[in-house]
Amino acid sequence: MDKLVIEGGKRLTGTIKISGSKNGALAIIPAMILAPGIYHLSNTPNLRDIWTMSQLMNSLGAFCELNENELFVDTRSINNYEAPYELVKKMRASFYVLGPLLARFGEAKVSLPGGCAWGPRPVDLHLKAMERLGADIQIEHGFVFAKADKLKGTKFNFDISSVGATGNMLMAAVLAKGNTLLTNASIEPEITALARFLVKMGAKIDGIGTTVLEVEGVDSLTPVDETSVPDRIEAGTFLIAAAMTKGEIEILDVNPYHLSSVLTKLEESGCEIDVTGNKIWLKMDDDPKPVDYITGVYPALPTDLQAQWVAYMLAAKGTSKITDLIYPDRFKHIPELQRLGADIQLIDNSAVVQGGKKLTGASLMSSDLRGSAALVLAGLISEGKTDVLRIYHLDRGYEQIENKFSCLGASIKRIKTELV
Repeated sequence: MDKLVIEGGKRLTGTIKISGSKNGALAIIPAMILAPGIYHLSNTPNLRDIWTMSQLMNSLGAFCELNENELFVDTRSINNYEAPYELVKKMRASFYVLGPLLARFGEAKVSLPGGCAWGPRPVDLHLKAMERLGADIQIEHGFVFAKADKLKGTKFNFDISSVGATGNMLMAAVLAKGNTLLTNASIEPEITALARFLVKMGAKIDGIGTTVLEVEGVDSLTPVDETSVPDRIEAGTFLIAAAMTKGEIEILDVNPYHLSSVLTKLEESGCEIDVTGNKIWLKMDDDPKPVDYITGVYPALPTDLQAQWVAYMLAAKGTSKITDLIYPDRFKHIPELQRLGADIQLIDNSAVVQGGKKLTGASLMSSDLRGSAALVLAGLISEGKTDVLRIYHLDRGYEQIENKFSCLGASIKRIKTELV
């Protein structure tokens, strides 16, 4: 087991490159099931979640190998339609294999998912979508059993805009007979990237980037190579870290458009920001101003940066309110931040932060991926030493985070520990 040890009080300065999108890669890899063949996915981050998805693909009979951020995938030998509990429980994105398995083979057996340690995140929309395409769905012993002789096009409206359900529905619909109309579909950049990948494979999809997607089913698809989009959540995390340490950084290989709402909030808090092509430069000279943050469906503020914004507001002198409308109970980082001396009151689905208080280092326990990032950020502005334990959560979504922070001047190191 590893932990991060942080000595706070260092100003972040310098330049780093942003990794490929974890969530983008996790959507594209299962889509490779749809057409037997060989694929190369460039700019793939070397993360625990990518390993888990690769293991899952291998369990189906595929072969996956990651070499210097290029993922090689061979799906020609897939001969198993069961996604086992021991892999799916580690990561909710494993449920993405349901749609492509059903579309290619007419059957799938997928464990109900696990993943993050907070809140109910049901898969009802996924299952309703598959049923509308003509699949018979049964749930027994913790598994989803899905069968269909041939999926048929349909009309489907997502009751709520769901990233996962939109992705699963798209992957199933591209090989269905006839046309499928999806309304209130997710427009998250990772889903748009998935749709464009499917089109490169030969799928016919209109309305990409909008909430209305029209899919004309095709008989078959062809393997193609692809490059993962930049990870907007990693980019946002480093921008927030620089702002809260009164730093000056430039991040490369990023899509600023994907972070428009976050950049606006950072400017409101007092940051100076310049965007040029795929670069974002940020400088912060003063204490940040308290700025409220309300998460929403993209292009609104992302829930995956909510915890980091809570940590940021600890550096602001005044009161701010952070509300999560996507996952109302995603606040397990709050008690740990309070161990540093943070003044935070949790009221329903909002964290009310009284910033500007002195923070002192402590041992902190990670409970989920983005909450872990918030603990690291808070440690950067705390007096003395902060230990962040259970960083396997962090390794699910941040590639070599301690090395990148070290390059920016942070005092941070990874060490082995016997604590669990």
